[in-house]
Amino acid sequence: MTTLIKNGIAYINNRFSRKDILLKNGKIQRIAQTINLDKVDQIIDANGKYVFPGFVDIHTHLRDPGQTYKEDIASGTRAAAHGGFTTLCAMPNTEPVVDNIASVDYVQRRAKDLGSARVFVIGAITKKSEGLEISEMATMKSGGIVAVSDDGNCVQNAKLMLNCMRYATNFGLPLIIHAEDYNLSGKGQINGGKVATKLGLTGISPLAEEVIVARDIMLAENCGAQLHIAHISTARSIELIREAKERGVKVTCEVTPHHLLLTEEACLNFDTNTKMKPPLRTEKDRQACVKALKEGIIDCIATDHAPHADFEKAREFDQAPFGIIGLETAFPVLYHYLVKPGYLSLERLVEALTSAPVKILNLPESALKTGNPADLTIIDLGAETIFTPESILSKSKNTPWLNQTVSSKVLYTFLEGRQTWKAE
Repeated sequence: MTTLIKNGIAYINNRFSRKDILLKNGKIQRIAQTINLDKVDQIIDANGKYVFPGFVDIHTHLRDPGQTYKEDIASGTRAAAHGGFTTLCAMPNTEPVVDNIASVDYVQRRAKDLGSARVFVIGAITKKSEGLEISEMATMKSGGIVAVSDDGNCVQNAKLMLNCMRYATNFGLPLIIHAEDYNLSGKGQINGGKVATKLGLTGISPLAEEVIVARDIMLAENCGAQLHIAHISTARSIELIREAKERGVKVTCEVTPHHLLLTEEACLNFDTNTKMKPPLRTEKDRQACVKALKEGIIDCIATDHAPHADFEKAREFDQAPFGIIGLETAFPVLYHYLVKPGYLSLERLVEALTSAPVKILNLPESALKTGNPADLTIIDLGAETIFTPESILSKSKNTPWLNQTVSSKVLYTFLEGRQTWKAE
């Protein structure tokens, strides 16, 4: 299959320029000012449209195996393609937990057979993610995992966590942590503060995150581990990371679109699609996240795509599960609410969705470059997207942006030259 993309505004070497791009045999065969061919299977006129490298999400919950009524590898990767993503890293908190070579192999085979996006596997830090015993990291590494994480859970025992870090470091595996001290978070539902008090809900103190961030930075510094902190949400956590980076600690972090755009105020109407962990924080925290992303203290954006069925979210707030979907909404809402008003440059947004996550987990290069896999997305920044239950390809529809209209629309997505999404 040969595809020629004409007149697109391509993101190459951290800047935009008008280019023609030829995709052939799964690779980017040629990039030039003008390419003219007599025979080509498909020509796409991308005049006025933007061509980006395929987006990369290093924090996705595909719910497969075990919870495929919420999502599965086929539906989750279709949703990814709809959002412009070509590479996903699947978190291990499935049923059973991905803590052994057989589970790793299952996810990889399913993704290869059914996937509309490339899927890398993240293995568990501890067996069954119970925080009691180190997982089979060595065999999972031989099977191709790119990192370890107990995301959804947090290892509470500091001595065990230090041993996990030492063990993972032996195999060159980054550790991705969900920072939460359970004694401090308790049965909290939203951020601890005025909104929680007003709604009569139990709050989650920012300290629940910050204490573990501080602890794991110190542990990683002690043993030289590569630490990545998931879904950062508080201003103090950001300062801890800033200070650690200045000392030379090998620490990186990510932020989600919802922590960049929403605050605890979104919970005032008891919408369970605003319930997530870590919870939505204060406006001060949100602004700190935007500033840190802009400055590079926060390294990348990750969706923390967490599908839940309608019947699970349609409960009382304190009974509903934590989490929202994000693969299809990420770029449009970030462009609409951050880039378009001038709070963040388009270049930095694209970097945070492409080269930055690739660098953190040492994934294959995602740049628009001759010889690279033909992974890219074409987006019309002047168009609009409406997130309706019918238009969302994820099995689950749990998003606070449901039925909202935002700027930009993903027109095409290609994975190794194969068209995985085309807008109607």
